[in-house]
Amino acid sequence: MAFGLTPKFEQSLDLNGINPEHYLVIALDAAKQLEWDINYSSKSGFVSTVGGGLFSSTERFTVVIKDDTVILKSENVGGGLYDWGKNQKHVEAFISTFDILKTSLSEAELEAKVNDVMPPLRAYEEDIHAAPPETAAQKFKGFLSLFTPRDGYYITPIIININIIIFILMTISGISVFEPRSASLVTWGANIGGLTLAGEWWRLITSTFLHIGIFHIAFNMFALLYIGVLLEPYLGKLRFATTYLLTGLAASLTSISMHPNTISAGASGAIFGMYGVFLALLTTNIIDKKTRSALLTSIGVFVAYNLMNGMKAGIDNAAHMGGLVTGLIIGYAYYPSLKKPSSKIIEYISVGALTIIVLTASIIVYNRIPNDVGKYEAKMNAFAKHEALALEVFDMKGASDSAILSAFKDKGLPNWNANLQILDEASKLDVPLDLVYRDALLRDYCKMRIKSYKIICRAIGEKTDKYNSSIDSCNNQIKSMLDSLKK
Repeated sequence: MAFGLTPKFEQSLDLNGINPEHYLVIALDAAKQLEWDINYSSKSGFVSTVGGGLFSSTERFTVVIKDDTVILKSENVGGGLYDWGKNQKHVEAFISTFDILKTSLSEAELEAKVNDVMPPLRAYEEDIHAAPPETAAQKFKGFLSLFTPRDGYYITPIIININIIIFILMTISGISVFEPRSASLVTWGANIGGLTLAGEWWRLITSTFLHIGIFHIAFNMFALLYIGVLLEPYLGKLRFATTYLLTGLAASLTSISMHPNTISAGASGAIFGMYGVFLALLTTNIIDKKTRSALLTSIGVFVAYNLMNGMKAGIDNAAHMGGLVTGLIIGYAYYPSLKKPSSKIIEYISVGALTIIVLTASIIVYNRIPNDVGKYEAKMNAFAKHEALALEVFDMKGASDSAILSAFKDKGLPNWNANLQILDEASKLDVPLDLVYRDALLRDYCKMRIKSYKIICRAIGEKTDKYNSSIDSCNNQIKSMLDSLKK
């Protein structure tokens, strides 16, 4: 399966009159001198492997001779999204070595090599380099295969499709493709401490299928596709699906533990979990040694780079770490069942035990995370009830002055004082800064109401209008405060 974003470098050269067979035998010698492994060769070119040590990435180097042109291509095959210029260096090293060999070989030596190397290559009936280029229809079919479940790659496309479908539905509903509003994300199931910890625990899972814009989902789905192709054949359907959900759950819990007041969404926590599983397996003998050596460094660099990149503002690195660590633990826990792939009993036991352990730990953590925002909301609901009771004194039309005075003293003022007490309690909670500023304004609002009520009580008790200007001044300030609170 080919990926359009695989790091590679390609260069075309003219043969400049060199016999194609002469070029090929010199090119094969150049690859051998560079200590590259020749995997396939034919009369029109060859494929070799570069690198693959424990601390080096693996690249595929291809030489294809067509008419009077030579195409040289080096591309990553052992994982990783970056090549740090290695592919270009491979091409340059090959050209340099080729040029040295070309001038050092005599015509007789060159003909001897052609007579020795070319006969078996000419005898090949099928030459992969001579195959016609893919048509547009074939390329489109190959692209669609990325979203089609099949053996060894079944759960990955299903998860990708679910994420894409949800994103499309969000867009159809009117949510911005590039910068969805926070309220819209919350409506669709994003993770936010105040709601998640107030009984809406399902947000821990739904948030792993939501994305904050098209670039967010594009990067995450590519990362999921990449790890799915590598990992799912080893884990199988059950383990892969279970791992995605469990690491996503752990990532979401870590997120609200560290940032309870932040709205979080995205599959990256679960994806980091899958990378964690793969890193764990790469340190065991489950995966072939040569493949393991090639992948360990490149996958490690990818994870480290994205963790460092996650330190930027707006990126939920806590979820990344939670998913990664959980994935590492799960990867090692799968080792016994992966050593005996024929035993379904061991697989079911390991998956069941891990599910119980992670869910139990999640419930314990969930219940122990302080829900200050939820407590704050409850206090604000109580604030609103006291405010409504305090304002009922203005609805006593036709009542006697003594009854109105009693209502202001015994009902109005106590409720405003109760709200000041609520704000004192709310100030001890860990809530976003904008709520802290709002509380300060609410405090001034309550104090102004109390001042106004006391002046009204004095006016009623003295049966005078001389306090009207003071009452009007208070009312104007109250109106200004209410306007500010509505912003």
